[in-house]
Amino acid sequence: AEQRGAKTKKKLEIDPLHADTVRLIYRLALEGDGTTGQMGVKNIVSYLNSRRIFTRDGGRWGIGQVHRILTRRTYMGEHEFNKRSKTKELKPVSEIVTVPVPPIIDKETFEAVQKLLKARNPKVMPARVISGPTMLTGLIHCAKCGGAMTIRTGKGGRYRYYACSIKARQGPTACEGMAVPMEKLDDLVADHLEKQLLQPERLETVLAAALDRREEHAERRREHIAELNKRSAESELRLKRLYDAIEAGIADLDDPALKDRIDGLKAIRDQAKADADRAHAMLQNSGQKAVTPQMLRKFAATARERIRLESGGYRRDHLRALAQRVEVADGEVRIMGS
Repeated sequence: AEQRGAKTKKKLEIDPLHADTVRLIYRLALEGDGTTGQMGVKNIVSYLNSRRIFTRDGGRWGIGQVHRILTRRTYMGEHEFNKRSKTKELKPVSEIVTVPVPPIIDKETFEAVQKLLKARNPKVMPARVISGPTMLTGLIHCAKCGGAMTIRTGKGGRYRYYACSIKARQGPTACEGMAVPMEKLDDLVADHLEKQLLQPERLETVLAAALDRREEHAERRREHIAELNKRSAESELRLKRLYDAIEAGIADLDDPALKDRIDGLKAIRDQAKADADRAHAMLQNSGQKAVTPQMLRKFAATARERIRLESGGYRRDHLRALAQRVEVADGEVRIMGS
């Protein structure tokens, strides 16, 4: 804080202890932990608590806390003041003041997470659609009326179709509709993904920018590790001074305030050391993962093979990461998304 006359001007700065946890939460939401796919809020909470990664106050995580972190614009460098009145009611947007602050994550990462959260919102898309086994459910729409296409069966369940739900509910006067064999359309979309995105040359182009960003992230992580180690060392030094004062009889160990001070310094030291060790391990692990042409070819071949598997959710999850909408028209399928 800066003193200007009788007023104190507050300044927001990044807390390295908390910042590394925030970045981890966003990474889990977008990428997972390397053994799973993208994580929802509840799974992130379980991940953090099971690994004893505590909140800034040293407590356990809850769903509300993680969701607030994933939706708070402050972390991408835009802090909002004057949002609520004295009665805690939200003020009009015109009265909210937005000021730039040091970002912890980039804007692209923040926006990507917002898109994920919106897509997973049960009010927008039911959980059974997000996690269901059908590849295109929730994404596929009839180009004639814009309505969703849902699964219909024929021949005693032997055949499955994507059919216009508007026609099914309201009849042909609402939409003349259409029905497309599910297997045929799934294979058509998978084939498009395979040819357009899962070739080594295309992957190399896509990964070039990602690798540049990874190096930038690695450099920032090295800086964070240094900050965390400094925080831990400073806390250790302060503890030593307190212990020296106790031995010299200057300070009384039975003083409750002194005990609280010692406990607080220990907590800061231990948390900073644990965060630094975890960040260092992740940095080492990422540094060992240099992408070679051979790795690209192997990944592309494996991905092309797995995207053809009807069982499991690989191609469903892959499609949802790339597309927000699939429209079916007469003789044409349009895939729209990132």
